[in-house]
Formats: sequence, structure tokens, C-alpha cells
Amino acid sequence: MVSTLTAVILALVLSWAATPLARRFAFAVGAVDEPTARRVHTRRIPRLGGLAIVAGFLLPLFILVALQTDIALQCFSQHSLVVGLLAGGLTIAAAGAWDDTKGMRARHKLLAQILAASIAWIFGLRLECVTLPYFGHVSFWPLSFLVTIPWFVAIINAVNLIDGLDGLAAGVGFFACVANFITAYLGGYPGNLVICLLAATLAGAIVGFLFHNFHPATIFMGDTGSMFLGFMLAAIPLFGVGTHKGGTALAVLVPLLALGLPIFDMISAMVRRFIARRPIFSADRSHIHHKLLDKGHSHRGAVLILYGLSLLFTVMALVAYVGRSHEIGFALVACSAVLFIVVRAAGSFALFGARPAAAKRSREAVVEALRRAVPRALIEIETASGPERLRVVLERFAAEARLLAMEVSSKGANGSARVKPWTWTRDIATPLQLREAVAAVFTFELAGETVELRFRWDSEESAVNPQADMLLQLVADSAERLLLRRPSSRTLEPLPQGRLSVV
Repeated sequence: MVSTLTAVILALVLSWAATPLARRFAFAVGAVDEPTARRVHTRRIPRLGGLAIVAGFLLPLFILVALQTDIALQCFSQHSLVVGLLAGGLTIAAAGAWDDTKGMRARHKLLAQILAASIAWIFGLRLECVTLPYFGHVSFWPLSFLVTIPWFVAIINAVNLIDGLDGLAAGVGFFACVANFITAYLGGYPGNLVICLLAATLAGAIVGFLFHNFHPATIFMGDTGSMFLGFMLAAIPLFGVGTHKGGTALAVLVPLLALGLPIFDMISAMVRRFIARRPIFSADRSHIHHKLLDKGHSHRGAVLILYGLSLLFTVMALVAYVGRSHEIGFALVACSAVLFIVVRAAGSFALFGARPAAAKRSREAVVEALRRAVPRALIEIETASGPERLRVVLERFAAEARLLAMEVSSKGANGSARVKPWTWTRDIATPLQLREAVAAVFTFELAGETVELRFRWDSEESAVNPQADMLLQLVADSAERLLLRRPSSRTLEPLPQGRLSVV
């Protein structure tokens, strides 16, 4: 265990030391999170902190191999599994880094996750059998690929989605590493020492990063870190397949329980978006950590509450591992009860109340038009050459979404404005002021200047449809990021005249 302890210390120090380098690199390449209405932070925070976690995890392993330590040599003697771990991990980290820097569509991110999982499966990191309480030994070898890929994708996305508060995903990942380490150590099998080494090294890298990521964070792990962390938490237990409890009890039960919080949050988000007829991978501000903030908890307080919940899940995972069937059942029931209480207290269950009126509003014509127009607008804004192209993109978006009007206004602290106000209206027979219309308004600060973006559309409702508001919020957030990209030029170029009119 001396080598494992050495790996933990090296991982912690290297991750801690590499994080400031990742921070400077993120600023250099523009991988920065801007504060927007959907964000919980109020200042610019660099992403790409996951690069420090990757370095903190991999470098100690290579150092131990160079030092010819027994446990490292035993780990790397499993050549195929190690290649799958490294190749898959670096693939998902590269995809995350690209997303943090350039942006990536949800479907492309999913394809990258499937690719990384497929690499792991090809090199032997796979689920082929499982021992479950009351069911005994269950083999699904012919369907191994169809089981392994969802296993990886689910855990990767669970960790990715829980990464919404400072230090939250890292803390949840740390507790999962602890659960994997303890259960592997208690297993007593020689092969489990490899799991101990990998889990402990990953935990050390996480702790080193947390020195910079705990609230108030100076850097985010980004998709680079959250997807790499999720991949490793899915892959590491698979090194123990066939070495404990008749199959993959550790590989399935312990990670699922230890990651109960992010897995539940992921499932509830998918159900919530399905009920609301929104894309499964669309963003919102209704995750459990957001609801805790809405209940009045501080940022740090919400994180500590969820840390406590993750610790409880870790304990239940250990109970399930060492216990008999009825104790495993008790652990599952206890975890479910705790989740119910916490989620109920946070108010998240209200999101599942699909009222007929809400369902009717979600079918409003403007929502359907926005669902078609928003994805293209987001891509065009993110790939625009500069802020001067924003007006062109927004006017095209407004026309495609069948909006009535769109207005941009700006006011500086001294009454001046660098963003010139402009208005777009659709050619309509009835004057705008005589139509039944609602407006969604979004404001943001731009170097001491308050910019207001207003969208108007026909509606029989007296209030803004929440789905329309959410979709337009995505456009407003993206527009804000574009305006912040190059502060030297704020003259917005109009769309060439045609069917559209600019007044």
C-alpha cells in the first residue's frame, strides 16, 4: 500500500500544481464561462480545469511504472485493459476540451461518449455478467456491447449534469472513488489492488483540483473534467470483473449506489424534459442543486448538503457490498427514502406535475417555432466571426421563429451606449400595439453598460410561456457571450433588406 499512498500524494500535488497552468491556458484559448442569467456565478471563470485532473491521474501512474513498483507493474501488465482505460479516457477528455473551447452539439458529444465507451469495450473493459440480490448470477455475454455502452454513457452524463456548483462534481466523484477503493480493498483479491491504485490516484487528483474548485472557485473542471471523471468512474470498477462476489457486484452495485445522487438527478432531468416536450440534452435550471439555491441555501451550503448526501450513499454502497441480500435491500430502500426526502424538500417534485394547461402551453405555436429555430441560431452565434455579426443572426432567427418584433437597447453608466439600439419587426398588417402579444426581456451587463434584449410574439396567454422563455434565454446567453468576445467593436451589422424591415 506504500505505492498507492505515494500515488495519492503525487496525484494531489501534481493536480494542485497543474490547475493554475490550466487556468492560464483556458484564458489564452478563450475557454471561459461568462456570467449569465442561467449561471450561478457572477464573474468570468475559466474552464479546462479537467486537464489538471487528467494530468494528476495519469502522471503518477507512469512515475510508479518508471520506479518499477510492484502494483504499478501489475496494473500495466493487464495491457489490453490499460490501453482501453487510457485510450478511452484521453478520447473523452479531448472531446470535452473541444467542447469547452469551441463548443460541441449535444449529438456530437454523445457520439464522442459512445466512441470512448466502444474503445473501452474493445480492449476488455466490459460488462458480461452480474450477481444481483434475489436473482443470483445473470449473464448477458451476447449483449455485452449493448449493456456496456449505456453503462459508460449513463455515468459520464450523470457526472456531467451534476457539475453545476463549485466543487460539486469533484466532491461526488471523490466519494465514489472512496467507495470503489474500500470495496476493492475489502475484497481481498490480488486483482483488486489495481482498482485500489486507480481509485486512490483519481481521488488524489480530485482533491488537488478541489483546492482551486471549491467555492468560490477560480476554475471549473468543464466537460474536460466531468466527462473524464465519469468515464474513469465507469471504467475502473470493470478491472475487477470476475474477481469478486461471483461476477460484477462491485462493478455494478457499488458505483450505482455511490453515484446515486448524480444518477437520480440525470434521470429526473430526462423525465422532466420529456414531460415538457423539450430536447433531452437541453439545458435548464431545475437540477437539485439549483432548487437548493432557490430555497435560500448559500452556494457553499447547497454543496455541503449534497456532499452529505453523497457520503450517505457511499456508506449505503459499503453496506450493500459487505451485507447479505436483505441488507442490500435495506441499503437500496434507505437510499431511495433519503433521496425522496431531499428532493421533496428541495421542491423538485413540483417539476413533474404535468398539468393539462402546462401541456397546452407547451404546444403553443411559438414554442414549436422556437424549437426549430433556436439550434441554428445558437450555432450561428457561436461560430460568428465577431460581435458585429450578431444583428444579422438575430434578425434571421426572429424571422424563422415567427416573432413579431425584437428590440435591443443599451444604456451606459453616464448615459452613453456603445451598443447602438435597434428594432426589428415582422411585416404585419395589424399594428404591433393592437396585437395580443407578450414579451420576454433579458438584460446583462457589458463593461458597465446595461444591455436589454426584448422578444415579442403573438400569444393568447397573459404570461410568457416558460418553455419559450427558456429557449430565448439560451439565445440571449449566447448573444451575451458573443458581445463579450471582442470588446473593441460593438457596431452591429444589419441584415440586408428584403422581406424583413428594420425601423
